[in-house]
Formats: sequence, C-alpha cells, structure tokens
Amino acid sequence: MATRPTGDVVTATGVRRVFGDTVVLDGIDLTIGSGEVVALLGGSGSGKTTLLRILAGLDQDATGDWQVRGNLAVVFQEHRLLPWKRVADNVALGVPGPDVQRRTAAALTEVGLAGRERAWPAELSGGQSQRVAVARALVREPDLLLLDEPFGALDALTRLRMQALFGRLRAEHGFAALLVTHDVEEALLLADRTLVLAGGRVVDDTPVPLTHPRAPDDPGFGALRRHLLDRLGVPAAA
Repeated sequence: MATRPTGDVVTATGVRRVFGDTVVLDGIDLTIGSGEVVALLGGSGSGKTTLLRILAGLDQDATGDWQVRGNLAVVFQEHRLLPWKRVADNVALGVPGPDVQRRTAAALTEVGLAGRERAWPAELSGGQSQRVAVARALVREPDLLLLDEPFGALDALTRLRMQALFGRLRAEHGFAALLVTHDVEEALLLADRTLVLAGGRVVDDTPVPLTHPRAPDDPGFGALRRHLLDRLGVPAAA
C-alpha cells in the first residue's frame, strides 16, 4: 500500500450549495485529518449527502474551496452492484493495475466473503451485498472513505455486524472517513469526532474521546449521546 498523506486529507472553506431559492449549505468549513473518522449528523434535508457528494466530486455546482488529498472511495446506502456482473467483477470494476485479481480476493476475504467471487448479486443477502460494496471501496486502497448512510437499509443485527466490521477495517487500514448517518449511537461507536449540520452550517463539532472498541454502556457514552440529541433538537425522553 502506498504511503498515506500526512496532515489533513480534507480541507473545505466556505462551501455553499443552492438549489433554486433554497440554500442547503451556507458556508461550510471542514477539515478531516489523516486517519480520522468524522460522523456527520443532521435532520433530513440538512445537507449531509450534498456535502458528501461535493467532496466526492459528484456535484459541480457548489461554490467555495475544497480539496481532497490521496485516494478516495465512496460507499452509498444502496450497494449499487451491477446485477449482470459477478461479485469479483463488481469489486474490481474500474480498478487499474496488474494485481487486481489478488487485491479483489484480499478485499473480499477482509469483509468475510472469501469464496464468493463467482456469485451473482442476486444470490446475496442485503448484508452481503453491502459487504461487497465495502470491498469495492477497500480495493481502491482509499486514504479517504466517504460513506452515505452505508448501513441504514440493513436490519438491526446486520447493522451491528457491519459497524463492527467497519471498526476492524479502520484499525487495520488507517483510512480517514466521513460517515453520514442519522444514528447518534452509530456516530459515537465509530467516529473520532461528530459534526451536526443545521441551517446549512456546522452548529456543533464534538470530539469523541472514548477508546475502541466501544459500547453504549461505556462511561461517558450516555453524556455524549445526550449532548448530540440536544443539538439535534430531540427531546430528553427519546
């Protein structure tokens, strides 16, 4: 694997995105350090996915300044596997280099799908399909992983397994990540820092100084959860 960049892998200043008369992002400033996992929280329509798409290079109409250093990969909520291609071909799609087959097999092994290279997407469960999507990102050896609600469509138990898988892969590979999620507990389980978007701006930036692996009953977890729920406008009884 190539040497990872040092310093910040994401720098963004004054990022603004307007859709018609609606201002979705109104001057976002953001940095993500090498190896840092940042969770992005906010209500529906707060601009979380819009910001991720801008950083991924999928939105050309934003204004402001932003830069992503190193290799980039994206995992969406939908696995977006091509149904007419086998698992290995989906993982290797668009990946250059002479050792793609070896890297593909290694990525599938890492996500627990060794031996499923020749399977069709229709033969996989939802959780397995999302593991293939993660393998497709890993094979690109990303310095920055952008994840848009990657586990949101999974059942509760599969989601917990995928969160644990993400934690293991992050520890092994040391990539940085921006995780868009609606789930406060997921953010606190996985991230080094949480951001809350509201009104087109970052209204809260909170470090998560808990050791890994984490659990919701860890000391300090409850206070951080309550703080984020407050910033998200969720009543205390939630």
